Amino acid sequence: MSQSCVVIGASHAAASFVTGLRQDGWEGRIQVIGDEAYIPYHRPPLSKALLAGEKTLEESYIRPLDIYTKANVEFLLGKRAEQIDRANKKITLADGSIVPYDKLALTVGSRVRKVNVPGHELDGIHYLRDFSDVTKIKSHIKAGGNAVIVGGGYIGLEAAAVLKKLGMKVIVLEMMDRVLQRVTAPEISEFYTRIHTEEGVQIRCKVGATGFEGKGKVERVICNDGTILAADLVIVGIGIIPNVEIAQAAGLKVENGIVVDDHARTSDPDIVAAGDCAYHYNAIYDRWLRLESVQNANDQARVAASTVAGLDKAYNALPWFWSDQYDLKLQIAGLNQGYEEVLVRGDRTGSRSFAAFYLKNNTVIAVDSVNRPAEFMVGKRLITEKTPIDRIKLVNEAVNVKELLGAKPAG
Repeated sequence: MSQSCVVIGASHAAASFVTGLRQDGWEGRIQVIGDEAYIPYHRPPLSKALLAGEKTLEESYIRPLDIYTKANVEFLLGKRAEQIDRANKKITLADGSIVPYDKLALTVGSRVRKVNVPGHELDGIHYLRDFSDVTKIKSHIKAGGNAVIVGGGYIGLEAAAVLKKLGMKVIVLEMMDRVLQRVTAPEISEFYTRIHTEEGVQIRCKVGATGFEGKGKVERVICNDGTILAADLVIVGIGIIPNVEIAQAAGLKVENGIVVDDHARTSDPDIVAAGDCAYHYNAIYDRWLRLESVQNANDQARVAASTVAGLDKAYNALPWFWSDQYDLKLQIAGLNQGYEEVLVRGDRTGSRSFAAFYLKNNTVIAVDSVNRPAEFMVGKRLITEKTPIDRIKLVNEAVNVKELLGAKPAG
């Protein structure tokens, strides 16, 4: 009899996994268990095109339904997996039904980190993680209304840009010294603070929400500096938490995520994991990582599919990310942790286009490019090839950025 592969989590990683599994020759049954009512859809548009009403959910599907139908992929939607019985190879769902498996893929993703302050359950306070969140938020959007964003990360800033475009008065609260502090250099934070300020969004750093007030729905945000802000809508974006509980309860090895090897295998050889929930070793940076990105979800899931299909492929991809705000496309290649200096190519203080290169030991370890696709593409190669950098050429815009490839350091 043919084997059955079950996927828990109808995510980005799931979409990549199931199509990859068929392409790699798997002839057995494929079932995807998802707690939402929808087939896998793109998550980045949630805080951008979907929130702005520029796209429908169907237009955001990663692949049309007929692609899965042709690949004979079955979806169990609106179902929640509660328990994995590894000894008997079966999954118990929340409704009590049992789903047997021979191979199992965990693409369970992550969930939002929630605030726990007085009034946090008031209507009008929202998170932005799935399509139902977008639907709820839209019901509170009104031109001239007051929106408060709690958290100055990418989700918060993207939502701020959309709400401002839709005519709301927007204030962003960030507890740390600057927006994007956990992920970028001060130069990038200063740039985005300038842009949002120019667009009419208020950025308040070193300020957090200590409570919410209102009769039935949120009307005010209480801040730790004593200020009280009027609010018709609050969006909280303070990070995410990997969904590891079902794996942990099943006895799989879990650290900062579900631990996998470079073939996406967990501590159980019949179970793979990929995406936000997976904790893996990255040879490029010589350390263990858990990445929250579409690129990682897609690429790692593709490797997981090959592993289940019996092929020998290893995962060693360069992480990359992006963020769209106003007319700005930020493309990020690599990880900047541990950088020693930042070299900027372009005018970050007066223009809306530049690139920041993060250096360590005279080589590029990451690049943030704003409306600079050429710098992004060259930056990826500089990182993976570990090319020594000529600083003079790097910051000189008269020099074609492609000349940096293979350049010898000046002096």
